[in-house]
Amino acid sequence: MSISNSESRTTDAAPAKEHSTALRAGSIGVLGILFFVLSAQAPLTGIVGASPLAAALGNGAGAPGAYLIVGLVIVIFAVGFVAMSRKVQGNGAFYAYVTAAFGRKTGAGAAWLALLAYNTVQAAMYGLYGAVFSGLLASVGLDVPWWLLALVTMAGVQVLGSMNIELGAKVLAFLVGLEVAVLLLFGFTVLFRGGGPEGLSLAASFSPEAIATGAPGVAIMFAVASMFGFESTAIYSAEAKDAHRTVARATYLSVGVIAIFFSFISWMLVSYYGPAQVVDAAGAALESGDATTFVLGPMVELFGPWAGTVTGVLLVTSLLAGIIAFHNGINRYLHSLALRGSMPAVVARTNRHRAPAVAAWIQTATAVVLVAPFAVLGADPVLSLFSWFSGLAVAALLVLYILCSIAVVGFFRRERADGQPWQTLIAPALAALLLAWILFLVVSNFTSLIGGSAETATALLVAVPAVFIVGVVVEVLIARRAAGLVRIIG
Repeated sequence: MSISNSESRTTDAAPAKEHSTALRAGSIGVLGILFFVLSAQAPLTGIVGASPLAAALGNGAGAPGAYLIVGLVIVIFAVGFVAMSRKVQGNGAFYAYVTAAFGRKTGAGAAWLALLAYNTVQAAMYGLYGAVFSGLLASVGLDVPWWLLALVTMAGVQVLGSMNIELGAKVLAFLVGLEVAVLLLFGFTVLFRGGGPEGLSLAASFSPEAIATGAPGVAIMFAVASMFGFESTAIYSAEAKDAHRTVARATYLSVGVIAIFFSFISWMLVSYYGPAQVVDAAGAALESGDATTFVLGPMVELFGPWAGTVTGVLLVTSLLAGIIAFHNGINRYLHSLALRGSMPAVVARTNRHRAPAVAAWIQTATAVVLVAPFAVLGADPVLSLFSWFSGLAVAALLVLYILCSIAVVGFFRRERADGQPWQTLIAPALAALLLAWILFLVVSNFTSLIGGSAETATALLVAVPAVFIVGVVVEVLIARRAAGLVRIIG
């Protein structure tokens, strides 16, 4: 059985008076999708922001091993995810897969959870972006509030999101290429120098004992956050060249690249400081109030002052790339929902670039609504906006991963696909169990993860099932309204 969004493939010969809902088919390949995924991870942001926390609060020198563990879990999850992508074509990914297995109501709940996860993580990135950019400008004597920078950037992202997908991919390729290059320069410099005061030690970071040291759950949480967005490989299936092959290749390639890259760079950081000293160094960076010194300090020491300035600029562009990537992904989720009748039909309209223009405006408006309260109330954009919403996004996404894994099993059992038990039963079932374990770690440490009060943590966690239920209720109301119209017409 193959389910597709046939209505999303209207031809160019459609009358000019009609509003197009077609995306630009065949316009993006494996590398283009890979750059969208890598942008969502924001590699430099992930390393600079997460590494001191993972080392100081997690398992110290064993933090690099956590990336490999999570990478392995995600690879197992990807087996079922890719199997579904070959049977169920839809640029809504989770929404399309869960709907195929459990029906429109449950699928709508999954879609709303996805929108919650992607919109909140993008809002979180706007907070960190505004703070970092504002600080960078302050260093040259310009005092610009973070929220103004975020607002202006929203306008720019809106313009870019309304243009063709190839342009967005090229912009992201350039930005991601720069940040990856500077991190690899650091990593290979440390590697070729033989590490720091204690040399290079695989066992100190990758042995089971090292990974299990301290609080490995905290490091695993940050590793999960570094994988955020890899599933967007399927979101672009309607615009991919040879979607069946492209989605599979891009998924496995992105997971492999992300896990190995983050693990390697974090290992080089551990090697630079030394396994015995890295926890103290990370703790000192956190206590200083500027955790970025944990990474920027070694950069300056190895390459000179220019490296600190360049890395600071690239940190801003890293966040910008992530914001653009999530903007595009959310647009396509909204477009898919509208095509399937779960949102007003107008949301599915595309412009002359075959970009989901109406959805782009909705996404930008949502970003404003999420960020504005923190600006109006004078809340800290990092300690409040970034920390709270990134934690919420991770929790929501893990629930989606688990639901998707269960959907794979349910779909293929119903289709009686008995010839591929690893892809259709064993891997997705194992992934669901492993992801449930990671979700337990996240929930257990959620107050520490967001850096807020227990009341704030509870409110954020309650939002996950609440939003899912809202999605189901809205779908029920839409179905009843449609049924009522049918009766009236009949």
